[in-house]
Amino acid sequence: MRVVHRLGDVDTTSRCHVTIGVFDGVHLGHQRIIRGLVDVARRAGGIAVALTFDPHPAAVLGENPPALLTTVGERIELMADLGLDTLVVFPFTEEVAHTPAADFLERVTDTLQLAELWVGPDFTLGREQIGDVEFLRRMASRSDFEVRVVEPVRWGGDVVHSSRVRRALGRGDIDEAAGCLGRPYRLRGVVVHGRGLGANIGVPTANIAPPPNRLIPAPGVYACWGHTERYGVFPAATNVGIRPTFAAPAAASGLTVEAHLLDFDPHLDLYDQVLGIDFIARLRDERTYPTLNALVSQLHEDIAQTRSLLRQRAPAAT
Repeated sequence: MRVVHRLGDVDTTSRCHVTIGVFDGVHLGHQRIIRGLVDVARRAGGIAVALTFDPHPAAVLGENPPALLTTVGERIELMADLGLDTLVVFPFTEEVAHTPAADFLERVTDTLQLAELWVGPDFTLGREQIGDVEFLRRMASRSDFEVRVVEPVRWGGDVVHSSRVRRALGRGDIDEAAGCLGRPYRLRGVVVHGRGLGANIGVPTANIAPPPNRLIPAPGVYACWGHTERYGVFPAATNVGIRPTFAAPAAASGLTVEAHLLDFDPHLDLYDQVLGIDFIARLRDERTYPTLNALVSQLHEDIAQTRSLLRQRAPAAT
């Protein structure tokens, strides 16, 4: 897959089958659109193109941007796996935000040999989001392209949306999030130095610093797969939230993500490397403990439960 940042850099020697959106999370609904577009483009001898916006439009429009399910880099990886020929990572600026839908779409049609535009039924485009499906169809009737509206995917009886995944993760519902994504939710971050408490009590942890505005699941303890940058994949008992010290007041520490990698050689160095955590199951709420022994006992229970659960769940591809 070729990644470009301008519409003018898209190969226009063949007609383009295009979809437009943020695609945060690249969930099952996004996957249905992209896979369908790729299939039709292949059979028609065309080019499969997706246009994704960066940063999130809400950040530019002065709204409260949602916590992101994927970074741009992760989005690129996931969309490449779906067979796209070209991904346009389009800079979303104040100018773009105030561009009328008709002008933006004309820019697309003037630059690309647009054969088809693939969207979901709730798609909107342009200033004040007036570029809905009916608007696109009116534009298409005056131009040489077709609009394909793809029905949404349902999981567990309800439509899959990025906002639904965010809500599920916000309450620690790992099963619903994974069901909507079609894969475990993965949080990546650089391993940074912590306080060293885990190592002192025989349960060393890798402290992860996720990118800014990345969605972190609800506080709690989770069974995860840890994907290291150099050493492979390991089961991981992961604590999200306030560091699990005993009798620590809730305001004493900031939000953290700490993963204890099972069977990992503690002499190997993970600092400054990227660690990806796949959330598989939520074990319990986070809580404080009256004594250090009580904390250590609970951590070993978490480790045993993590090991048992993950015996039945193979890790996803790195």
